Amino acid sequence: MTPPPLRWGLIGTGRIARAFAAAVLETETSELAAVGSRTQGTAAAFAREFGNCRAHGSYAALLADPDVEAVYISTPHPMHAEWAIAAARAGKHVLCEKPLAMSGAEAECVLEEAERAGVFLMEAFMYRCHPFLAKLASLVADGTIGEVGLIESTFSYRGNLDPTSRLYSRELGGGGILDVGCYPVSISRLLAGAAAGKAFAEPVEVVGLARLSEELHVDLVANACLRFESGILATLGCGLGLNQESRVRVYGSKGSLHVLRPWHGAPAGEPVTIHVSLEDEQPRTVEITAHRSIYAIEADVVAEAIRAGLRESPRMSWADTLGNMRTLDRWLAAAGMNYR
Repeated sequence: MTPPPLRWGLIGTGRIARAFAAAVLETETSELAAVGSRTQGTAAAFAREFGNCRAHGSYAALLADPDVEAVYISTPHPMHAEWAIAAARAGKHVLCEKPLAMSGAEAECVLEEAERAGVFLMEAFMYRCHPFLAKLASLVADGTIGEVGLIESTFSYRGNLDPTSRLYSRELGGGGILDVGCYPVSISRLLAGAAAGKAFAEPVEVVGLARLSEELHVDLVANACLRFESGILATLGCGLGLNQESRVRVYGSKGSLHVLRPWHGAPAGEPVTIHVSLEDEQPRTVEITAHRSIYAIEADVVAEAIRAGLRESPRMSWADTLGNMRTLDRWLAAAGMNYR
């Protein structure tokens, strides 16, 4: 028998919340039960746009809604841990936007609360749910390009330097490393792990630099180099102030793999293309197509895990999240960023 749809409540009504709400309406595994905002008017306007779900004028009121089974948290970064903990204590399952917290220590507190409450929790790296990533990892793991030596990944864009935006607010966790640098960290750790036959690997050394805004005290452009125990190096780039090419490349002893714009997958029905270049062979491509949007796939992954009685998902396990946050701590420290 088909399980009933998972009933979602949204904490936050920003751009990402809107994308997730629209995606929930695509799925058969989920439905939008309620939305919470800091004002009743904002919540009511959002609810009218997305199917007239219940509207709550506070996050606490949403967590008190008995019809909400799981919450999606898309507040500014410093509020992620606070509301993930509150949701767990309210007995709600949690999908929380990245980064889960502002530090590894704070993330550890969130995971402890989820474990104590017996609820599902996942950090919302939506690209981890798209099927192209499993294929990319399998190409690395099965030795298609030989022994992996270097992973390059970048997520960067040039935004308008707006002191009123949360992206450029130190108090709201602004800066490129936490906003988009967490993606290259996560894919590098995953692929270094795949090369070693593991779910992920942790770097033994992290070197980082950043160009900081003198006025706003956030990182605008940043780079890092990770070294793994296997000898694999990973070079990472991110930023809010430079329109670099967003990509991942993996170089091995027999060739390379290359994916452009991996972070948002592709529109439903369109392929993500993995470019395979091997010595003495013609370059070829592997195309992976999904028939739902990437946020709808993510909602399905969470709903199916919860209905299966799981507390975490192998797409982004608790140990993986904690390792990612601790690597980000090291990059931020090396780059001179301190949010305290």
